[in-house]
Amino acid sequence: MKHLLADAQCLIVKIGSALLVDHDGVIRREWLASLLFDVVQYWRAGRRVIIVSSGAIALGRRRMQFHHNPLKLEEKQASAAVGQIQLAHAYQEMLAEHGITVGQILLTLDDSEHHERYTNAQNTLETLLTMRAIPVINENDTVATAEIRFGDNDRLAALVAKMVRADTLVLLSDIDGFYTANPQLNPQATLIPEVSALTPEILALAGDSATAFGSGGMITKLAAAKIALASGCRMVIAAGKPLHPLAAIDQTEKKTWFIPDNAVRSS
Repeated sequence: MKHLLADAQCLIVKIGSALLVDHDGVIRREWLASLLFDVVQYWRAGRRVIIVSSGAIALGRRRMQFHHNPLKLEEKQASAAVGQIQLAHAYQEMLAEHGITVGQILLTLDDSEHHERYTNAQNTLETLLTMRAIPVINENDTVATAEIRFGDNDRLAALVAKMVRADTLVLLSDIDGFYTANPQLNPQATLIPEVSALTPEILALAGDSATAFGSGGMITKLAAAKIALASGCRMVIAAGKPLHPLAAIDQTEKKTWFIPDNAVRSS
């Protein structure tokens, strides 16, 4: 069976910092405009769309002139506070050109683990989607400590997919799918086009979480897949760097679909 992004009715699109922000700490506006053009096509077709976007710290640290690594927690939080305004403005400005209203929601892991907060976020998202707004979601880095952070937006995006009972989650990545090994290091690595179960063998392919490939990479994407599949949501990992990355998904063979057992869908 061929899986098509075009079949999505409720679509969550996760964007990482490396795709959105260049090495100088500036938004890649041409790329973002092309992505949002793709998003608008789904919105105009009556689909529900939510964007989960990183980038606040990467944008804010440049404005705050934090050029050293690693940043202290308070420096990350200050960077996020400054960068989130730039990030929200970019989405608001570009989607307003298409006549679309944007709503911003900032979440922490703590919000997902408290029933009342979870329900509030769920209700807010439902209202925004019903009113045909596009929610833009990020982790609330300005208040989150290590203990209440997701640590990556892959898992946050999967939780959002569960909240709104989305049928499709897209993780745009610098790697165009799930491979048998890191293709950037191993030329013998081969793409796995479809995963129907997160077996121990599949999980082992993600590598050691201490490696560059694992940390914030495939380890977190498989964690997102676990959440998504358990809630009946399919997930695709696809190349994010080219222009119009959503439109490209159905036009290329290079991507990996994670397909749930739709007979089991959590509430």
